[in-house]
Amino acid sequence: MKVFADEEDNASFVVTDSGIGIAERFLPHVFDRFRQADGSLTRSHGGLGLGLAIVRHIVELHGGVASVASGGENRGSTFTVLLPGTNSRRQPNGFSRPEGTGESDLEGVRILVVDDAADERNLLKMILTREGAEVRSEASAADALAAIQTWRPDILISDIAMPTEDGYSLVKKVRALEDRMIAAVPAIALTAHARVEDRQQALDAGFDYHVGKPFDRAKLIDAVGAAADLTSGSRRHRPKSPAHGTRI
Repeated sequence: MKVFADEEDNASFVVTDSGIGIAERFLPHVFDRFRQADGSLTRSHGGLGLGLAIVRHIVELHGGVASVASGGENRGSTFTVLLPGTNSRRQPNGFSRPEGTGESDLEGVRILVVDDAADERNLLKMILTREGAEVRSEASAADALAAIQTWRPDILISDIAMPTEDGYSLVKKVRALEDRMIAAVPAIALTAHARVEDRQQALDAGFDYHVGKPFDRAKLIDAVGAAADLTSGSRRHRPKSPAHGTRI
């Protein structure tokens, strides 16, 4: 790996290999989720085709750019990551606050995140807290159902595929709660199942929004912002709660 820096402190990381390379027809799709050069059932390599999509997503969260070049099959590949430095004139993607306001549209909004994957919970917490939200996360539907009744979030974001009890079951139980204010909390489904029928199933179960994984940060914030608008009229302006309110 080679590392370069320019006068604005931007950093470039270049990784080159001499392996199987990438066919020209597949180059535009290298960072697409669920895409693999060999998609046959008898392929010799496993995986879901999510690794490079996640790499690009993380790089873009830091305001950077990920790219790939290859001379073709059996001619190796070169992956380049460009990250803006602290002296760069570029703004990190999405981490800037709206000019002149001093706060974002999510300032003070309580968001409960439910996902059995710790990495996903940490990533969501980082994104949402940088937007001013107050985030609590749980690793299971059962823990989330208990938290939603005591912590009373403004928005629920839940993964669908979880062990023991999935997100569909969770949102159905939330909608059935006797406390109608809690039962009506806006809910966002976060899932790798992004087909039209998957989206409809999430909405039918009781979710208000559907965001695919690996999620696009801008689309996630748009969905959260729309959900926040649903509760903006009745949301209580509360001080930041103690440490348990941002627990991971």
